[in-house]
Amino acid sequence: MQHRFLHLIETNQSKSDVPDFQIGDTIVIHQKLLDGQKERVQTFEGDVIARGGTSTRETVTVRRLVQGEGVERIFVIHSPRIAKIEVKKAGKVRRAKLYYIRDRVGKAVKIRSDVKRQVKLDAAAKAAAEEAAKAAAAAAAAAREAAGAAGGESKRSQKRKAKAEASKK
Repeated sequence: MQHRFLHLIETNQSKSDVPDFQIGDTIVIHQKLLDGQKERVQTFEGDVIARGGTSTRETVTVRRLVQGEGVERIFVIHSPRIAKIEVKKAGKVRRAKLYYIRDRVGKAVKIRSDVKRQVKLDAAAKAAAEEAAKAAAAAAAAAREAAGAAGGESKRSQKRKAKAEASKK
């Protein structure tokens, strides 16, 4: 009985915009932080070395190097504090957990690229960028049209037009 209730709550809390990423990929996680009264977004870019949990409790461990020191953070993927997740580079590994990277230094830390998946990621990113540009252009056109319908021409532009017409005569 309890599992049904938990399942209902978890399905409402899960995010639908989580990209498909795997162990070894380089990702950027945009995290919302409260900075006094303001809320800002901070990014954390690194390699995925582990994934764990299921449904809304799913976590991802991301590792990066900061001034020669390894820094790992564990993020809950479906947390409301996570603004978005971007996949930068597809990696190809043969392990489910990359904890052995903690002991490695230099080139030994390098993860091979998965070229086939990278091509798909690049195509998807390009399509998303084009779609966003179209939406922005449509919104700008709608705003211009609304401003024109409401007589939203500024006094300065009206003066310029009047001056240009006067100089033509």
